[in-house]
Amino acid sequence: MAARAARELRDGFYVNLGIGIPTLVANNIPAGMEVTLQSENGMLGIGPFPYEDQVDPDLINAGKQTISELPSSSYFSSADSFAMIRGGHIDLTVLGAMEVSQDGDIANWMIPGKMIKGMGGAMDLVAGVKKIIVVMEHTSKNGDSKFIPECTLPLTGKNVVDMVITDLAVFQRPDHEFPFKLIELAPGVTAAEVREKTTANYVE
Repeated sequence: MAARAARELRDGFYVNLGIGIPTLVANNIPAGMEVTLQSENGMLGIGPFPYEDQVDPDLINAGKQTISELPSSSYFSSADSFAMIRGGHIDLTVLGAMEVSQDGDIANWMIPGKMIKGMGGAMDLVAGVKKIIVVMEHTSKNGDSKFIPECTLPLTGKNVVDMVITDLAVFQRPDHEFPFKLIELAPGVTAAEVREKTTANYVE
């Protein structure tokens, strides 16, 4: 899924990667492409994940994962970082989600009743970044669809998702036109299987 999301990168893009699977996009940037990764905690220019003997405990991303720096890396306050996001200077973000609705709504920050550390930067990202890609498992642990007619969890943003990449398929809606369109199937997956495991309305 991360490798598929990396195919949406373009030369010169400034990109923010969410926690979890999206962080793996950093290790799948196409060779020869210049992409600058940004982190909400105040870093621009993030390198690939370090090997164990290269870990620096002072270098972490917004998800508290250890990262590496580049010769071009720069550091600044969290306020400046969010000014980049809110000012529309980030081209693309790849986020995880617990639910995505057929209308492009996303819920990815809390499950009622479970302890959370806070909203993080997700709400700012979906409001300020030019293109929003969601990477998630197609179904929950109990087999329920996560791409659904209407989100049941507290929303992070409404009508913001441009592309959904799951372990089964890829859905897209250019210019936020409705509905989402199924544009790719994962290897070995059939359109019938996707239809069976999806409750959201989409076109093929």
